[in-house]
Amino acid sequence: MTLLTADSPERAADGVRVDHAELIDFTAAVFAAHGVPRPRAYEAARALCYGDLTGMASHGLANLTRLYLPLFADGRVEPRAEPEVVADRGAAVLLDARRAPGLWSAGAAMDLAADRAESYGIGMVSVRGATHFGCAGHHALRAVGRGMVGLVAANCGGQRIARPPGGAVPMLGTNPLSVAAPAGPHPPFVLDMSTTAAPTGRVRQAAREGRALPAGLLADDAGRPVTDPAAFDAGRAHLLWLGGEAGQHKGFGLGLAVEVLAALTAGAGLGPLGGAGGRDDDIGFVTVAIAPGALHGGTPGDAAALFGALLDCPPVDPGEPVRYPGWHEHERARAAMRDGVPLSRDLYGELCEVAARTGVTAPEHR
Repeated sequence: MTLLTADSPERAADGVRVDHAELIDFTAAVFAAHGVPRPRAYEAARALCYGDLTGMASHGLANLTRLYLPLFADGRVEPRAEPEVVADRGAAVLLDARRAPGLWSAGAAMDLAADRAESYGIGMVSVRGATHFGCAGHHALRAVGRGMVGLVAANCGGQRIARPPGGAVPMLGTNPLSVAAPAGPHPPFVLDMSTTAAPTGRVRQAAREGRALPAGLLADDAGRPVTDPAAFDAGRAHLLWLGGEAGQHKGFGLGLAVEVLAALTAGAGLGPLGGAGGRDDDIGFVTVAIAPGALHGGTPGDAAALFGALLDCPPVDPGEPVRYPGWHEHERARAAMRDGVPLSRDLYGELCEVAARTGVTAPEHR
């Protein structure tokens, strides 16, 4: 079993490459075949393929058959649902997603937040009744495309995955958080993280690929480190919080802060009230867009100077230059747009099977 390190791109070395546009067209056709209106299916496909495009395969198309299509089959997502405005306070809006596909509705919520930020300097859209939305960073980046700072945070509805420090049972989800910002001529800043030491998708991806996890992500009931990712779904290990043993209260605090911002504020399902075996239904999330020049009249040059200074920081190792969150993902995406999106052969085979069952054309590989 090989080791999956913290900065490893989450994909198998032996695989195929697929044109990005073809991959999105295929994924959109699959969603449309399950009742999602075409424009929404396209946006949902873009959100799902973002994981593979940027090297975060644990949050990409591997979840098509493992997460998203089962949601349709079980009736836990409404493909044509129209989100309902529950409250509108100008700069702040509360939506009930009514179980619309989260891969689409999260982007729509961020677009609405950015619309309000154009008028008020800041826009916040809280959402309840939501379903899984993939990579939070993809949706935060929609604000960057309009010259704004974007923030996205989500809980896991009633699902309980991680234990409070000192607790014997799980009470919260992985509760992801993302902040994205323009960086002038440099790649956008994109922080996209779970508040646990790893997301469940990364653990399961490692299990599928036969990779060991680094110590500090999983532990058994006695607190001993576990590196076998299969132990998680087997019930022999649980997720740890960011910060490890010494700093777990910080990771737990961040996870609880996300629960407050994303779910308590929106009136969505709360992890601690979900009960044993609670499902990830009634997810809550929040999207925030901030126009950076609204208060002090800042310019794009300020962002260029900020992130440029970080890139110019002298490195300890000349072969390892200083980078910031989002830089590597941007470079991987550029390469994938040019050379094709890398997919493992097993995943490509799964997509071909989906194509055959759904009656759509499978994407060609290189």
